[in-house]
Amino acid sequence: MAVLVIGGAGYIGSHMVKRLLEEGEQVVVLDNLLTGFSDAILGGEVVVGDFASEDLLRSIFKKHRIDAVMHFASFIQVGDSVVSPAKYYINNVANTLRLLSTMIECSVKNFVFSSSAAVYGNAGSDPIREDQACAPINPYGRTKRMVEEALQDLSAAHGLRFFSLRYFNAAGADPQARIGERHNPETHLIPLVLQAASGRRDAITVFGRDHPTSDGTCIRDYVHVDDLCEAHLLALRALRKGHKGGFFNLGNSQGFSVSEVIAVARQVTGKQIRVKEALRRAGDPPVLVADVGEMRRELGWLPAKADLAMIIQDAWRWQKKYDAY
Repeated sequence: MAVLVIGGAGYIGSHMVKRLLEEGEQVVVLDNLLTGFSDAILGGEVVVGDFASEDLLRSIFKKHRIDAVMHFASFIQVGDSVVSPAKYYINNVANTLRLLSTMIECSVKNFVFSSSAAVYGNAGSDPIREDQACAPINPYGRTKRMVEEALQDLSAAHGLRFFSLRYFNAAGADPQARIGERHNPETHLIPLVLQAASGRRDAITVFGRDHPTSDGTCIRDYVHVDDLCEAHLLALRALRKGHKGGFFNLGNSQGFSVSEVIAVARQVTGKQIRVKEALRRAGDPPVLVADVGEMRRELGWLPAKADLAMIIQDAWRWQKKYDAY
């Protein structure tokens, strides 16, 4: 049997392909390379195409005896989702429903979904547990929540087994710097800080120092991409054993402020890292930190690379290689 990794040329998807190959899994990657990179795929069979194509999916399911699908092919930029919401509803919701209906048609019943802490919106609690009410505040978060609700209905009607894994802030890179984070445009804090350290950008902008936190800057929960992939692997194994699945947070259960991230990045890189000040952004929650107790209890998962300096060190090693491209 084989695992289909949709979006396997992207940041998290490529690290997942690497981890599956390490475990001896048969891997098929489906990616249209719109935002992914072919050189990020370290092995497996690669199909260049769109996961919205039901005929393509049917042919893959038939040819490769797929027993599980991991889906990483969502559009992820919050700001862009506000400007162009239709693009997000089409790709993240409509196309995912086509994928799920084709899976059910072809009797592929195991599904691991890349969800997001964005489903919680301005949660108002710290740390956030899975039983927190979901109230997303932007189209991106709403698309993730819509898929989650559809998964519940498809599970009840057709026996689809799923894990919906709600990431907080994915960060870091392959320790050997073979692959890493390279979005265009980049919107995530740690790579932006490291781009300022490397000279790829002039400075890092800090949006507000008047948040109700210890140093006035936003606090976020950063989880190493390799730890995320380990959680996906545990979810895959559990589904194959008949686990009912469900919704689970993935984070470190520890928050770091923007100022703390910059300070650690200065230590790791030995660079000054220039900072620009700006007003806080509307809708930015002061604190977003995960409670991952449920994932620990159900699957025994705990982050192995929770140290912020380790996360930034791996990301910096990749950034220096990326700058040489």
